[in-house]
Amino acid sequence: MGFMVLDALAKASNTVFGAKRYGDVAQLKHKGRIYILLKPSTYMNLSGNAVAYWLKKEGIPIENLMVVVDDVALPLGTLRIRYKGSDGGHNGLKSIIEIMATQDFARLRFGIGNDFPKGYQVEHVLGKWTADELLAIQDRIAIAGEIVLSFGTIGIHRTMNLYNNK
Repeated sequence: MGFMVLDALAKASNTVFGAKRYGDVAQLKHKGRIYILLKPSTYMNLSGNAVAYWLKKEGIPIENLMVVVDDVALPLGTLRIRYKGSDGGHNGLKSIIEIMATQDFARLRFGIGNDFPKGYQVEHVLGKWTADELLAIQDRIAIAGEIVLSFGTIGIHRTMNLYNNK
């Protein structure tokens, strides 16, 4: 889901991703701010390496980091913003927390639901979306992009107040 949200943001901003160290990177400007969008090319459980590298390379403080992740614990299309917390069983977040040695960074959790047979979580998470599922999440992807931009302009707390529970 994170890649889908970033792809939609890049497309809406007429920017493209380029292959760089540890992932595909795009840069966009919005309301006087520069956003670095990163789609790590590392395995999910090593994505902390990519995040740490790009934060250091670009001089970005961790309080300006927002990670967009899928979440099987949330119903399909549900969006939740948190400003810190545990990995919640997500391997990508676990890697970032371990490498950065902190849980204090923003994350946008995008619900993908748990409608899969027992033992098939990996297939569900990495599988293809059905046409109905894609239709159901299209507007949520756009809202997730708005959340990322809002975070960069008005901050985590005001963004949470605007978008959580919608």
